[in-house]
Amino acid sequence: MSVKNAMTADQLVSFFKQIYTEHREEEITFVCIGTDRSTGDALGPLTGTYLCDHGFTRVIGTLSNPCDATNLESYLAEIPPDQIIIAIDACLGDAANIGRFIGKGTALFPGRSVKGQLPPVGNYSIVGIVNRNGPRPYSILQMTSLYQVMNMASQIAHAARAGVDHTRMGQVNELAIEV
Repeated sequence: MSVKNAMTADQLVSFFKQIYTEHREEEITFVCIGTDRSTGDALGPLTGTYLCDHGFTRVIGTLSNPCDATNLESYLAEIPPDQIIIAIDACLGDAANIGRFIGKGTALFPGRSVKGQLPPVGNYSIVGIVNRNGPRPYSILQMTSLYQVMNMASQIAHAARAGVDHTRMGQVNELAIEV
């Protein structure tokens, strides 16, 4: 994936602030796509686990219960239609963008790096560029640095928490001004 507007972790915080300005925390469900059986593809389940550790309760896809190609559609069917979905997945891209993120206000198409045929997911999407694209994407995902993936998952979870906390602080300040 060659993208000129790949974000740093700090820019990802701004992305979450924007989402939480438009939607309440209880309206949002995270769908963290991937498997714990491939280092590069574990970004989703690691992020889901870290989101739970940060107190988020509407999370699908963790290390203990991954959301992958085998169960994605059944998980999606369980989400109430009024929920706003933030889809998170790993992808392969240019070497210059490894460790960066792409956040969009559109659906994510999981499995594209490996030519997968899965349904689009989400109202918002975040993909983490975990390694460089090449001729054998499955092998590249298998050989991706676990440290890199864990760090990126942690950055996404921290950015989500910072987005919520920023919005809550704004609401508290508004209440203080009204009093």
